[in-house]
Amino acid sequence: MPPVHVELPVLWGDMDALGHVNNTVYARWFEQARIEYFAASGLRGEEGAGPILARQAIDFVAPVFYPDRVRVSVRATRVGTTSLTLSYEATSQQRSGAVVARGESVVVLYDYAAGKKVPIGDELRRRLESGNADPAPR
Repeated sequence: MPPVHVELPVLWGDMDALGHVNNTVYARWFEQARIEYFAASGLRGEEGAGPILARQAIDFVAPVFYPDRVRVSVRATRVGTTSLTLSYEATSQQRSGAVVARGESVVVLYDYAAGKKVPIGDELRRRLESGNADPAPR
């Protein structure tokens, strides 16, 4: 599936006592991009199962300051049997599109009622691997 892009404002409240965006906000930006990716790909849940975050890592490249807008791109870099790996890149409008953070997460398809992971279905796998979902910026 093609990358999904989201543009988000940097809010005054996102900054910490040192005057730059707090590191926890980057995780929130990546979360918003991930949710948009789920919507575009149809990964909202299959017959009682849905995505659950299993792992997340963030590399902070450069500080971000208010006011600014960030663009977060997310794409699947691996689709496994029960999980997929998503890669993120955040860029700053004030820094002329320079990368300010990169990240990666592993999302597992999980049956919440049964309390166990489940296989990614064939139709969802085709969408994730082929690009049939809407890649328009959000």
